[in-house]
Amino acid sequence: MFVGIGMFAAKITAYFITDSSAIFSDAAESVVHVIATSMALFSIVLSSKPPDKSHLYGHGNVEYFSAGIEGLLIIIAALAIIFISVKKIISGIAPEELDLGIIIISAAGFINLFLGFYLIKKGKQTNSLALIADGKHVLTDSYTSIGVIIGLILVLVTGFVILDPLFAILVAINILFTGYKLLRQSIGGLMNETDEEKLDKIIITLRRNKKDFWIDIHDLRFWESAEKTFIDFHLILPFYFTIQMAHEEEDRIIKFLREEFNYVQLKVHLDYCNENLCKFCDYTNCQYRTQKKEAEVKWNTEKMIGKPIL
Repeated sequence: MFVGIGMFAAKITAYFITDSSAIFSDAAESVVHVIATSMALFSIVLSSKPPDKSHLYGHGNVEYFSAGIEGLLIIIAALAIIFISVKKIISGIAPEELDLGIIIISAAGFINLFLGFYLIKKGKQTNSLALIADGKHVLTDSYTSIGVIIGLILVLVTGFVILDPLFAILVAINILFTGYKLLRQSIGGLMNETDEEKLDKIIITLRRNKKDFWIDIHDLRFWESAEKTFIDFHLILPFYFTIQMAHEEEDRIIKFLREEFNYVQLKVHLDYCNENLCKFCDYTNCQYRTQKKEAEVKWNTEKMIGKPIL
């Protein structure tokens, strides 16, 4: 947030010096970034609070609101840039002192490039959408600066001052796309949209650690809130397993899932088998078997998120 404030101060100074539309677009994006980063900071602090009586699953979903508002602010900034740039094209105002402006924007873009990659890296490590969104926003700010620099250099070389607002509009279109992606991701999170990549990882992890007395897994579901992943499914075990044996297996499942994900809260609904399931069962040591194994259970995504085998 403090870096963002510094970047805005530098860029707005460059704008007042040059009166460049492209630099204005960069400065406007930095205004949004400061506001959005403040929101991200608030959401990260709030999402780290433990569950309470009014939020039994914790406060992690506030990060989706933060990312959504950040995306909306980016879109508003882009529209403002386009509006100002079109006015500059109509009025024909020429920028000045572009060489100094290029130096200031280059320094700001270089700093933001490293900051953006750092934030995204930390966001992925902690599974924080707010950090990832803010990192992408910072990178967008850096790419904006790069586009502005290219435009200003072309203005200096060619003398075509109209390139300044035209490049500002191109930058704004790129910002619009970033804002849309953040808004789309936020809505998906609030709607508990399935992350196909994470679903595949959960299923691969379950298959890799499967025991021969697992007869079937069905009705698998999961959702995410900040760094937390909540998973539940039905697991069919032999009917003669004791409650202790079943819970020991559930504890083992939690252990290997937590080795793959940052934080997992697991709820397993334990079902018991009947003689009709013997033909699917791999458990050769079962003394109650009524028939030999004759069919294979497909431990794939479609099966595990679907209904029981019989």
